[in-house]
Amino acid sequence: MGVSASVPEKSIHEFTVKDSRGKDVELNDYKGKVLLVVNVASRCGFTDSNYTQLTDLYSKYKDRGFEILAFPCNQFLNQEPGSSEEAQEFACTRYKAEYPIFHKVRVNGNQAAPVYKFLKTYKSGFLGSRIKWNFTKFLINKDGQIVGRFGPTVAPLAIEKHIKKELGDEE
Repeated sequence: MGVSASVPEKSIHEFTVKDSRGKDVELNDYKGKVLLVVNVASRCGFTDSNYTQLTDLYSKYKDRGFEILAFPCNQFLNQEPGSSEEAQEFACTRYKAEYPIFHKVRVNGNQAAPVYKFLKTYKSGFLGSRIKWNFTKFLINKDGQIVGRFGPTVAPLAIEKHIKKELGDEE
């Protein structure tokens, strides 16, 4: 699928997003790191397994240049109903998440966050470019390029080999 005219960016590093308190965060700060971008929700059937495994992955690889960027989203059956700060508190308290939990975003539709428009344009999934559900994961290489898209039913630990490859581990 080609790049649409509405998404001229060629790297995730070109975006600015909001943290859970609404402050700007330059994704350029993550240059040189392998990223896993995930739309998260606190009241989803996938919540426990995904947050648990995301925390495990982050603990294992954070010192090797790996970051998880979590974006709360309430577009799927209102499964992230609270504020952005509440979503962050939930992840950090219940699942010991040490990775950034950003401001709530929309991932589909005209009001989708620009970073998600970018992700969906460059890597479509089972339903085309549309995000199917909570916990869709995008793997980004050190140069900010999308190298993988994984659906909600793919457990974070199931993509560990892809993360290791991007970090430079030989299998």
